[in-house]
Amino acid sequence: MSGKRVTIYDVARELGVSASYVSRALNGHPATSQKVREKVRKKATELNYKLNSHAANLRQGSSRTIGVVVPHINQTFFSEAIAGIEEVCFENNHSLIICQSHESFAIECKAIDTLIHQNVDCILISLSAETQSYTHLQNILAHHIELIQFDRCMDHVDSYKVFNDDKEASYSAAKMLFDQGYRRVAFLGGPQHLTVFKRRKEGYLMALRESGFSIPYDFIVDDILDKEQAATIAAALLSAPHPPDAFLTVSDHQSLGVLEVAQSRGVQVPEQLGIFGFANEAFTPIIKPSLSSIDQKSKDLGKATAGIYFENILKGQEPTLTKREVIIKTELICRQSSRRTIAS
Repeated sequence: MSGKRVTIYDVARELGVSASYVSRALNGHPATSQKVREKVRKKATELNYKLNSHAANLRQGSSRTIGVVVPHINQTFFSEAIAGIEEVCFENNHSLIICQSHESFAIECKAIDTLIHQNVDCILISLSAETQSYTHLQNILAHHIELIQFDRCMDHVDSYKVFNDDKEASYSAAKMLFDQGYRRVAFLGGPQHLTVFKRRKEGYLMALRESGFSIPYDFIVDDILDKEQAATIAAALLSAPHPPDAFLTVSDHQSLGVLEVAQSRGVQVPEQLGIFGFANEAFTPIIKPSLSSIDQKSKDLGKATAGIYFENILKGQEPTLTKREVIIKTELICRQSSRRTIAS
């Protein structure tokens, strides 16, 4: 044999039979005897033949492959979500193709095109920060591929959606900061065209209104996600004559940027400045001071996202529209960065 991959046609040629006959024998078809099956399998082993499961699945109308697109795979939230998705796919004998958009709309579109050409059965996606158009999502549906959005979702697209109780979580975190005696709580938000960040801002504003405190308009800054942007904003706000005494952020990477700026200026956390983040990234409990955060139960969220495909779509169940949204409850993790003694 040459260095090329051995095919079912090579096995058939060696045995002097048809490829379809070999296929039936390898798959244990009742039309073939046990003796024939053993003979064919022995020859296949000798030739180092490996079943092309992708082609076999396609012949059955399914690739048994799920595609997933996330902004980053090196952030704890997304890596844990992928772990949950992978666990459910493994249990259901499906393969997984993972793509990351790096927060780029163009890369996200290219990833979706790749997955469509790979004939995946379903695409699970958490949108990039740049994504404002949803034509590429409609393209998935146009190719008769199932679509499930998670965490960062586009409301205008009719698909299953899995997300956290973001508004309630943000409200609770802001309220906790007020209860700890912080009065000038700044908010660092994300792109407001994405519902997840809009809800987190709504929760903060609701807690602010209930508190009765007023803050300057420039204490609320949207459309920043990375640590460097957050550090720049924090440095500017902490230089003001009346700076914030706390920050609520929509990501732990923002919180880390705030903390680094505070420490470089000798601002004591949490005595002089409280910090509360989102996602419960792996670094939050191990840095000093440890960072308070909102645990999004990301692995559970990933399992729920993949579970929708296997438990609802594959089984042909059609739940009501309200059940096309699954909400995963969060947990507030209060660490050193938001605990301080309230002055009497």
